[in-house]
Amino acid sequence: MINSAVLPLAHKVTRGNPTLMGMASAASSIFRQMAIKPFTARIRRREFALRERLSGFHAVRNHIFKEKGAGTTPTIVIGGFVPDATEAVEFQRELFRRYGSIYYLNFARNGFSAEMFFAQLADLIEHLNRRGERPIIFSISFGCSLVRRFLRACAHDSLAIGGTVFVSPVLCTADLVRPEREKGGGVRMLESSLRRIFQAEPEKAGDVERQIERARRGFQALFETGAENRTLSHRHLSIRRKIMGVIQSTPYFGGYQRTLALKDASFDVAAPIFGGPALVMIAEDEENTLVPTSPTLTALRDSTLRVRLFPRGKVRTVASSGNGDTVAHASLIFHHHCYNPLIEGWYDKLVSGVRLAVVS
Repeated sequence: MINSAVLPLAHKVTRGNPTLMGMASAASSIFRQMAIKPFTARIRRREFALRERLSGFHAVRNHIFKEKGAGTTPTIVIGGFVPDATEAVEFQRELFRRYGSIYYLNFARNGFSAEMFFAQLADLIEHLNRRGERPIIFSISFGCSLVRRFLRACAHDSLAIGGTVFVSPVLCTADLVRPEREKGGGVRMLESSLRRIFQAEPEKAGDVERQIERARRGFQALFETGAENRTLSHRHLSIRRKIMGVIQSTPYFGGYQRTLALKDASFDVAAPIFGGPALVMIAEDEENTLVPTSPTLTALRDSTLRVRLFPRGKVRTVASSGNGDTVAHASLIFHHHCYNPLIEGWYDKLVSGVRLAVVS
C-alpha cells in the first residue's frame, strides 16, 4: 500500500526536478553495482584449455557477473551487439530473481572469440549443474546466433539446460544484410553500416575504424529513437549513461570481431535449434531492423519450420496496445511492460512443471 501510494508521487517529483532526477539516477547506478558482482566459476577447464593455443587469450575473455536471486532456476543472459547483458535486462531483473540468480555474460571489449565464448558458457553451465541447477539461457538479437552455434557445438557435452529464450533472434548475416543489389523496402541504417564493415579492408589503415565509428553513431541513434516521446525514469537515465559509455568505450577491433562472428554464422532448418522448452519473442516491428528477406523471420512465421526448429517451443509476437508505440527489435528496455508478462508466464509454467516432476 505504501509503495503504491508513494512511488508514483516520488516519480512525479523527481521528473520535475533535474537535480533530484540526477541524484536518483546516480543512486540507481550505485545500487546496481552493489547487486551485480563479478563472478568466476569454479569449473573452468574448457577456458583453461584455450590458454595455450588461443592468441590474445585475455583480450577475448568475456566478463561474467552474478546477481543473487531467491529460487533455484538461474538465468544466464547473453546480450546483442549492444548494450551489455548487465544493462539489456534492467527491467527484467526483478522478474528473473524470483526464480533464481542471474548470470550476465558481457562480451570482451578488446576482441572476440566464439570459441572462448562457448568455453566460458559451457563451464558456467557445468558449474551450475554441479549445484543441481539447470539454467535458462536468455539471449537477445546477435546473442541468439551465438547461443544457437553453442547448442550445436556442445550437443554432446552432457550439459543440462532448463530452457532457452530467444528475443528478436538474429541467427545469420542474411537477417540484417541483403546482397547489395537488393533494396526493396529501403535500406535500413544497420544494414548499411554492417555492409560497409564487411566490405572494409583491414589492411588499409583506418578503413575498419571509420566503419565501426559509423556503426557506433547508428547504435546511438537507434537508442535515442527508442527514447523519443517517453517519460524516462531515473533507471532509464542510469542505463542510458551505461549504454552510451559502452558504445563509446568499446575499441573498434572488439566491435569488428563481433561482427565477423555474425558473418561466420549460417542458417538452416535441417535440425532443431533446441529440443527442450523454448520461448521465442518476435517484436511487431522487426522489419524496421531486420531485412524483408530475413531467413529467421521467414522460418519463425512458418508453422512447419518453427516446429522443426523448436519442437517444444512457443513463438510469440510482442505487440503494444498503445497507438503509435509499436514494439521495436529487442526493445526490452522501453517495452518491458509488453515483454514481461510473456516471460513471466513462460517461466511460471516451466518452473511449476519442474516442481511437479520433483514431487512425483
